Amino acid sequence: MAASPTQALAAADLARIDSQLADTDRLLELHYPGDDGSRQPIHTVYVPADRFTPSLAADWGAQAIATADGHGGLERLARLLGQSPELGAAVASRVAHKLANEPIEDLRLDFEDGYGDRGDVAEDADAVAAAGLVAEAVAAGTAPPFIGIRFKCFEAPTRARGLRTLDLFVSALAAAGELPAGLVLTLPKVTTVAQVQAMDYAVARLEEVHGLPHGRLRFEVQVETPQLILGPDGTSPLARLPHVVPGRISALHYGTYDYSASLQISAEYQSMEHPVADFAKETMQLAVAGTGIRLSDGSTNIIPVGDNVEGAWRLHGRLVQRSLERGYYQGWDLHPAQLPSRFAATYGFYRHGLPAAAARLRNYVEQTDGGVMDEPATARALAAFVLRGVQCGAVGVDEVQALAGVGLSRLTALAHPRLAPSNS
Repeated sequence: MAASPTQALAAADLARIDSQLADTDRLLELHYPGDDGSRQPIHTVYVPADRFTPSLAADWGAQAIATADGHGGLERLARLLGQSPELGAAVASRVAHKLANEPIEDLRLDFEDGYGDRGDVAEDADAVAAAGLVAEAVAAGTAPPFIGIRFKCFEAPTRARGLRTLDLFVSALAAAGELPAGLVLTLPKVTTVAQVQAMDYAVARLEEVHGLPHGRLRFEVQVETPQLILGPDGTSPLARLPHVVPGRISALHYGTYDYSASLQISAEYQSMEHPVADFAKETMQLAVAGTGIRLSDGSTNIIPVGDNVEGAWRLHGRLVQRSLERGYYQGWDLHPAQLPSRFAATYGFYRHGLPAAAARLRNYVEQTDGGVMDEPATARALAAFVLRGVQCGAVGVDEVQALAGVGLSRLTALAHPRLAPSNS
């Protein structure tokens, strides 16, 4: 009879290894918390700041519905995007509801490229007015769930103007009362880590001055310069951003046209699916994996107007689908007529994948043998996919319960196990 094995490593050995890995433990805890499980908008709409009114979202929704009705309706749009009649009918009814009730999920009042240089007097007035109108829309319940501004970049010629607009907008909002829960601030044309550190200082000072909790003002970074992807020392400055200002950056947004132009891509070939775009976006994914920072793809400037509505819809729908397949769950929309194809393509993506994802999730939860042996990481991905479908309105909680056998709280825990009470 063989002797029972004895443990070779003593408590002192474990203590030494714990000590060796203490820095790693702190790094993972502080810098790689994972996604927080909150809703991510599926798109961001940009409008010049001075054109915003509290009714803008509803106005865009009405224009989107009118465009769809004028071109055969939402079911025909679904067919244009390659969806089956059954899938298209389910998508169309949900898109119609979305356009009538929440046509814009994330709105950016633009003081940068979409606004231009109008002089300090005009921009000062527009920044203060924008804050007042945002506060009015939030109070009236007409504001999108996420709303904020993009101000001018921190390069020397526009730095003071950008900071002034940021200051006036936030200060006026703070004076009006509690800041909107979905407030978003966007820093464009970032080229160096130092510019992000400067933004961190600016928002920290605004928090201090206005008595806001530390970390209340988070911001997005627009990735639209090659210097942020590959720095002069051969490393990627992008990968440093989450760690030099931990917890401050909420998202990275890819800027299709500025980035493409900076690499000398001719205008005809500038696109979200150009190889240079894919390289940049894959670098973005690697840089923020596990940090909880969200990602957004860019836009297409091919707009569904005039004689090109259906062709533009097909292109937009295909690009939205392509982004979703590559792990980019958000993108930019520039015109009301892009809303139908945004929602139709997104809803089709989640509804098409729901039956298989839900079945695999049920098999995993119930420990039932199926055609696929899913690992815990894959189960998290399946649950996250279904949860995103619920959060954007493509899928109903009742459907998830029926198909996967789990409710919303269980689904959320499966998608984000670190947030579950038993793991807290």
